[in-house]
Amino acid sequence: MEISVNFLDNLRLEAKFDDFTVITDQPIRYKGDGSAPSPFDYFLASSALCAAYFVRVYCLARDIPTDNIRLSQNNIVDPEDRYNQIFKIQVELPEDISDKDRQGILRSIERCTVKKVVQTGPQFQIETVENLGQDAQALLMVGPDSETSTYIEGKDLPLEQTIANMTAILAKLGMKIEIASWRNIVPHVWSLHIRDAASPMCFTNGKGATKESALCSALGEFIERLNCNFFYNDQFFGEDIANSAFVHYPNEKWFQPGPKDALPKEILDDYCLDIYNRDGELRGSHLIDTNSGKVERGICSLPFVRRSDGEQVYFPSNLIENLFLSNGMSAGNTLYEAQVQCLSEIFERAVKKQIIEDEIALPDVPASVLAKYPGLVEGIKALEAQGFPVLVKDASLGGQFPVACVTLMNPRTGGVFASFGAHPCLEVALERSLTELLQGRSFEGLNDVPPPTFNGMVLAEPNNFVEHFIDSSGVISWRFFSAAQDYEFHEWDFSGTNEEEARVLFSILEDMGKEVYTAVYDDLGAPVCRILVPGYSEVYPADDLIWDNTNKALDYREDILNLHALSDDQLADLVERLEESQLDDYSDIITLIGIEFDENTAWGQLTILELKLLINLALEQHEEALERVETFLQFNTNTVERGLFYQAVNAVLEITLDDDLELDDYLVNLKRMFGEKTMEAVVGSVDGSVRFHGLTPTNMQLEGLDKHLRLIDSYKKLHAARAATL
Repeated sequence: MEISVNFLDNLRLEAKFDDFTVITDQPIRYKGDGSAPSPFDYFLASSALCAAYFVRVYCLARDIPTDNIRLSQNNIVDPEDRYNQIFKIQVELPEDISDKDRQGILRSIERCTVKKVVQTGPQFQIETVENLGQDAQALLMVGPDSETSTYIEGKDLPLEQTIANMTAILAKLGMKIEIASWRNIVPHVWSLHIRDAASPMCFTNGKGATKESALCSALGEFIERLNCNFFYNDQFFGEDIANSAFVHYPNEKWFQPGPKDALPKEILDDYCLDIYNRDGELRGSHLIDTNSGKVERGICSLPFVRRSDGEQVYFPSNLIENLFLSNGMSAGNTLYEAQVQCLSEIFERAVKKQIIEDEIALPDVPASVLAKYPGLVEGIKALEAQGFPVLVKDASLGGQFPVACVTLMNPRTGGVFASFGAHPCLEVALERSLTELLQGRSFEGLNDVPPPTFNGMVLAEPNNFVEHFIDSSGVISWRFFSAAQDYEFHEWDFSGTNEEEARVLFSILEDMGKEVYTAVYDDLGAPVCRILVPGYSEVYPADDLIWDNTNKALDYREDILNLHALSDDQLADLVERLEESQLDDYSDIITLIGIEFDENTAWGQLTILELKLLINLALEQHEEALERVETFLQFNTNTVERGLFYQAVNAVLEITLDDDLELDDYLVNLKRMFGEKTMEAVVGSVDGSVRFHGLTPTNMQLEGLDKHLRLIDSYKKLHAARAATL
């Protein structure tokens, strides 16, 4: 984690990281002002809080109340060496907690991350740099060893060289990559989370049988998502980039819709139009680019090569970001390596979708076959030793596809977690299934997986597939566990060189009658490909282009960002359009307009319902406001402070709308209940003198939106690198 420190007045300091700010001071006896804890005080508190966190996680997983659990920490200082200290953590447990859980709680405290880092002994590297903002040395603890060359199946270069190459690419872009976490809870299963230190919204996860292969996975995913703009999907790029020579790529083209908003003739081809516009309802306005929002520029379109004949076909950027998400993009040491990974991913997700929706019962991989892969067996046995039965399945559907499945059952909760992996080599596909299963997860994290169902409608629900796509946490059918299997086991093998494997995987799609479209991005220094298979590799249904397109943001973005500057007529128009849109009241504004607000602010928690409510208050529409505040309080997921504010608003509105009541008769006790400051904001909100309480003013220049500006700064580095190739 990158922590930036600012020097304030006297001895006060300000540390900024992610979306948080921490202020420290020194006691008056040390010439400070005593206005905040000292840095060392925060350090001491961190270990106590970390211990309490692990107690809380343990208890939540077992439905143990924590109301009567108390925890304290004392640090005992050696009088002869003040740096030698004992941290004594004591926990008070109710009498009705069993001996088993008492021991479990104590073991959970032993897992405290702060404690483990202190016990291991962190190293401190102190240096000067010319410019902190431009210092882009990657913060990685796994570096290339010139004397070691580790080759794994599917990689055309050793892991060490691959890590060095990808790290250099990111450093050249000016991105400081940090590792936020590592996990290795069973043998031969590693995962990690990396992110851009300056813009933590840009992050990826990696997985592998070793820490080096997991790091390779995470770095490769980071580079592929940079090249394919995935980190910035749905986000507003700001007016500078929106008006620049290109928005996404130098080779993009913009096409104007035809008469009556018809689709431009220059985009897509007949094959794609039959999929995306079969009923003739898709219009040009549906395909306006969400990131730039420039309706007047037309439809931003990106070139892809049609594999069947080598012809170039233009796909609207809007269509790609709405339907495909990150499916079918990959980086590699070579283009063939990237293509194999791309195609494997496409098959993994498409076959998974078919298995889930058709409720297919898969054959087990025989023990004799698993025995060929001792590392895999060891990892599975470690999971089962923790009380999680594991099923290993052949998901190739009779040897058609290079897909495997590892499924974990959780007897504690009745939940099931089916993880799929794909690669032309069966061993790699099985390894990917297992590492995907545990990527970024602790044993406690396996308590959140849902139970199976016989309800076919739940299984076929599009959002169920999206959940499986995001983190494999969707629902599967009980029929999946049937001994009456729908296919025989095949010990398949599609492996060869990456070039041979790519050719085989492409031929499978060709035999299925699928058209394939590819784009290659290699201007940053590593080959990255994006493969689209219309009608097969989409994550969201094609109807979303019409009924749930991300560019609905364009109807509201400018007005919401300029909220404080709108006239009463403009506010009335905005709330009317929101009402007529039939958008879900509980959708957040972050998602609606593609702006990354700080989640710790009122903007970051703002929903469509609350926005309508605040506009009603600003317009002194008291009856409408009362109806909405009652709904808000009934289903409030906002902060306690915000909830109390609206409780007070509710009371003041009730009084205001009742002709027999006078607000002055209640103010004294309302102030005692909610506080003077809150009641000033509440009364002002109701009488119209305070508008949009808690929402700081902003505008289309994104003033004050530091989190979003950090994301855009990240994109500007990428944009500048692309512009340099012109």
